[in-house]
Amino acid sequence: MSRVGKNPVAIPQGVDVSLNGRALTVKGKLGQLEYTVPMEVNCDVSDSEITYTPKSEKNKAARALWGTARANTANMVKGVSEGWSKSLEIIGVGYRAAVKGQQLDLNLGFSHPVLMDIPAGLDVKVEGNTNVTISGFDKEAVGQFAANVRKLRKPEPYKGKGIRYAGEHIVRKEGKKK
Repeated sequence: MSRVGKNPVAIPQGVDVSLNGRALTVKGKLGQLEYTVPMEVNCDVSDSEITYTPKSEKNKAARALWGTARANTANMVKGVSEGWSKSLEIIGVGYRAAVKGQQLDLNLGFSHPVLMDIPAGLDVKVEGNTNVTISGFDKEAVGQFAANVRKLRKPEPYKGKGIRYAGEHIVRKEGKKK
């Protein structure tokens, strides 16, 4: 039994869920998301909750996809009702960020500024030139864009300079000894 998969997903007020064949559509005040339910899993949608069951308890793929399908659906429901956000901190002398139209302008110590196009459906805010907040209704898109920004200048272990997630702990190394 999957501990995650057996729990139903509650549908909050203002969220519409429809199942058409294997296509699950979730609509809310922030947007609309679609998910294709795996063939190994059954999905039942009622007025107040979504439940998943594996087609066969003996099939390893069905047991694996059971909890995954439930978790993806829960993320979709939370995303269209509340939204998701990731915060990044930029640490380093002269490192800064700014939003210019639909682009994120980053100065990260390179000989040129780095311009990143902000994907549709995401909202990026910069506070104090060093704190970047990425928010949107699709958890995967928010996390992927945050990872792409962080990848430009990963935190280094000696001085701690770079881009890190808010609250992320970087293990520091000792420098050269004389």
